Amino acid sequence: MSTPTELSRLDDPLAQLDLWVAEARARGMSNPDAMSLATSSASGTPTVRVVLYKGPQEGGLSFFTNYGSAKSRDLESNPRAAAVFYWREIERQVRVEGEAKKLSREASERYFASRDRGSQIGAWASHQSRPLGDRSQLEARVEELEREYAGSEIPCPPQWGGYVLVPAVFEFWIGRMSRLHDRYRLERANDSWKPTVLNP
Repeated sequence: MSTPTELSRLDDPLAQLDLWVAEARARGMSNPDAMSLATSSASGTPTVRVVLYKGPQEGGLSFFTNYGSAKSRDLESNPRAAAVFYWREIERQVRVEGEAKKLSREASERYFASRDRGSQIGAWASHQSRPLGDRSQLEARVEELEREYAGSEIPCPPQWGGYVLVPAVFEFWIGRMSRLHDRYRLERANDSWKPTVLNP
């Protein structure tokens, strides 16, 4: 199977994904780590939103959220999920399908400690995806937390942490002239990846 020079790590699609994220970042693209994450409820209603990919961890793609959020409620009832990255400027796209599971608490705490202080306060203040009567309520919670943690480290909230999307399928897409795009699908087969070239 011949592959384009842009695809050098099809033996390790997570590494290939990170190569493309790094190239998009080097080209100065805004939020090159943004990925659209699709989940579905227990009844099968699909939902999609953009989250930030935080690198490979525990065998998959990591991202962080409030465990009471809509996406978390979906994943608790149906762990199957899909994600897509798209970088228009370099005409590349990556699709991922798999199952999401919570990251270890240690990994969540480690990442939380690396966040800026405002984001740490925000993680405590926001009841993500829940109704908010008035923005002043949120601002009051932020002010209260800033007073509570003044001069001290902010711990990781118990209701906040990471997920890892453990991939079963990858698809790498490279835009070409006349819409004759390159598409390479990889499916996990035990400890390796089975590649298939797809029509555009």
